[in-house]
Amino acid sequence: MNTKDSAVSRRHFLVSACVATTAVILAPRRIFAQGDGLVQTARKTAANSTITVQKLRGSVSVIMGAGGNIAVLSGQDGKLLIDAGFAGARPKIEAALASINSDPIKHLINTHWHFDHTDGNEWLHSAGATILAHTNTRKHLSTTTRVEGWNFTFTPWPAGAIPTEVFDDERTLKLHGTTVALKHYAPAHTDSDISVHFTDADILHVGDTFWNGYYPFIDYSTGGSIDGMIRATESNLAKVTSTMIVIPGHGAVGDKSQLAFYRDLLAGTRDKVAAFKKQGKSLDEIVAARPTAATDAMWGKGFRSPKDFIGDVFQGV
Repeated sequence: MNTKDSAVSRRHFLVSACVATTAVILAPRRIFAQGDGLVQTARKTAANSTITVQKLRGSVSVIMGAGGNIAVLSGQDGKLLIDAGFAGARPKIEAALASINSDPIKHLINTHWHFDHTDGNEWLHSAGATILAHTNTRKHLSTTTRVEGWNFTFTPWPAGAIPTEVFDDERTLKLHGTTVALKHYAPAHTDSDISVHFTDADILHVGDTFWNGYYPFIDYSTGGSIDGMIRATESNLAKVTSTMIVIPGHGAVGDKSQLAFYRDLLAGTRDKVAAFKKQGKSLDEIVAARPTAATDAMWGKGFRSPKDFIGDVFQGV
């Protein structure tokens, strides 16, 4: 990356971090204080999201603020979207897509099954998108699925929202004269996580295996674990170069150094919590000991509080 690209990347990071904090992360914190519950309230408030579009490299852009980060590849074969965001944010997503160009929507890939990444599947399918995902994403969207961490049971998605094309390990697409490489992770955030590599632009969308600047949610109900998250982050680090752009599931677009910091945060927290648990300390006692104190001021103001994150780690050690 040249000096100009580096400066632009840093500027976009700072701007996007601010936008992501206010539009994506702080809103869910308010959700916990309301009676409807996280899922119901997130869907109700999606229409009020603040959405931004950031051009990355080549024909790839990212739409932020509509749920999980949505990558967009444009070209003669029509737009390819990575993730669908909230259905309630449809008007703003449509406006964001139109601001990129007038190419029709033809393809959609889900990085995993969670509703903040798949709620928009049905309307995007009706707009012309063929939906591709991992086999486990189709399984969870097709059946009643409970997420204990959200205290919510999802009923099957409508038929139009279900991926019609699935794969188990790897899949390669050729669009607009470029290669898009898909790879399934071993269970990490869920058992359905995949990465999407825009090889020519050297951009990697890693879904919710990476939360840039915020403590992550780990969905133990559908195969996630703290050890799985660490393994996925190690896998990402092995693939990411110093010039590669990394799109997280939530938070600002990042790079290898931020991904490495995230790996150290996950592993360090796991080791501290595991040591406390081995000593016989309860979750409340471990929370009181503040094993994440060094990062709480920056990382603990989002979707997952320090207590939430420590609880997720505690469950898996």
